Amino acid sequence: MTRPGLAVAVSPHLDDAVFSVGGTLAALVAAGWTVRVVTCFTATVAELSPFALACQVDKGLPAEVDYMALRRAEDDAACAVLGAEPVHLPLPEAPHRGYSDPAALFAGVRADDRVADALRPLLRPQLANADVVLAPQALGDHADHRIVTETVARLAPDGLWWRDVPYVSRRLTESAWQGAPGDVEAGVDIGCHLAAKVAAAGSYHTQLGFQFGAAGVAPLLRNLASAEAARLGLPGCSVEALCGPADRLASIGAVSSVSTVPAGTT
Repeated sequence: MTRPGLAVAVSPHLDDAVFSVGGTLAALVAAGWTVRVVTCFTATVAELSPFALACQVDKGLPAEVDYMALRRAEDDAACAVLGAEPVHLPLPEAPHRGYSDPAALFAGVRADDRVADALRPLLRPQLANADVVLAPQALGDHADHRIVTETVARLAPDGLWWRDVPYVSRRLTESAWQGAPGDVEAGVDIGCHLAAKVAAAGSYHTQLGFQFGAAGVAPLLRNLASAEAARLGLPGCSVEALCGPADRLASIGAVSSVSTVPAGTT
């Protein structure tokens, strides 16, 4: 790992970065990095579409609750566990932009969805001084994730790209969305920081049942970290996988695979 600097994680929603690379973010903080988590779609919307309202009440929240304010507070708490700085951009999630049901979220970006035009000028200054940028690969093909992936690829093409949780846990071998550049895949050993990741993920109380079911978030994150280690040839580790330029991966201490690790280090 090189001298600490500023790492910026660009999260589509208020939980994606922590669910996906919370261990890496905790490791960077422990190594002296400044870590900022910039979440793109966090705006409170006064008039809810039927689908947006359903996304709220289906989780047991009354219609009058400011759902996004609650989620922003959850993100503040999660980032505090990791030692990261949260930044919330004032853009609406897909259910507020004409995506009318769950299937629509995963059917591609709507031709009339111009939110990327609003995202670019908001995101550019957040990335301007970053030494490392992390962003999703858009596994699962959620429209919001694809928009973020493609936007970051334009602004920071030398970024590092994470595998989206929980989607990757259901399709471990899925390839990244074509908009995500990447030269090398590597793993960050998060064994010393997995407990912090699990604790931070537990801050998103409104999302846990919906995203992880009765089994809960902790077993899934632990099992996934082991599965990713096995997939990358890093046995005995707990790993979060990233792809990107080799020098950027090395700068945060990522290791490409057991076949390229010097003998005796695994």
